Amino acid sequence: MKSFEYLVPESIEEACSLLSRYSPEAKVIAGGQSLLVLLRQKLLSPSYLVSIKELTDLDYMRCEGDGLRIGAVTTHRTIELSPIIRNKFPVLAEAERRLASVQVRNWGTIGGNLCHGDPKTDLAACLIALGSKVKLTSEKGEREVDLEEFFTDYYETCLNPDEIMTSIEVPYLGSRTGAYYEKFSLRWADAPIVGVCGVVALDAQRNMCNKARVVIAGAGPTPVRAREAEEMLQGEAYHKDLLGQAALLASQHCSPTSDAEASEEYKRELVRVLAQKVLKVAWERAAQSGESVRNTKGEA
Repeated sequence: MKSFEYLVPESIEEACSLLSRYSPEAKVIAGGQSLLVLLRQKLLSPSYLVSIKELTDLDYMRCEGDGLRIGAVTTHRTIELSPIIRNKFPVLAEAERRLASVQVRNWGTIGGNLCHGDPKTDLAACLIALGSKVKLTSEKGEREVDLEEFFTDYYETCLNPDEIMTSIEVPYLGSRTGAYYEKFSLRWADAPIVGVCGVVALDAQRNMCNKARVVIAGAGPTPVRAREAEEMLQGEAYHKDLLGQAALLASQHCSPTSDAEASEEYKRELVRVLAQKVLKVAWERAAQSGESVRNTKGEA
């Protein structure tokens, strides 16, 4: 591992200033669960590491307007155990429970997880399905990006070298809306070979699908929405064949590649099976759900 200078700013403004000064030779580090692996393998060799782990201004969860805002250095364990996450966004708590080990979840952060750009991350699929946005901050100002557009290629994002992800905004689920995530992995807490998240919103009579989102992890260079499957579901009433047909479409419109874990064909079959399951559970949750949580107030 190449030697580097470890910088500990005392504010977001100072962190942005350091990145601007030393970019592109500087990298941001929070929990370091992904970055340290890359440093040890000499895939990255920055001259400066700018630590934002100590910035308490980035460690929070609070309800704002029409959604929940999560600070970028909030740990996975905090999200997993948060009462408001468990009550209002159970799909996130469920995904966090199977994300690595408790030790990793105690130290790793949501912002670091997303900025790593891994196409197989559990949280990215769930957050994209929920319609999340991320806030990116630099000395030049702030910008918001749909998380769906944040990932650009394998381990690549639209984050500029002088920018820091400062928060993630997750819109509240509407009334009669359900979400579910499932993954297939070699071990319980491993990264998914394939993961699928589904969100279903029903009409006032809880009979037909008003809106759906299906997001796949591990079947392409980035997490990907199965838009053809989503369009098939809209305006349709529940029946088993519908979910099976939508799941088949999802498996046909993704881009898995063969690797040491599974062949392309096997991954497509995983997408089909998992998509049918998550859509069924999400539909059932939507039919059983109460009113919108849009007016929820308070800290998480």
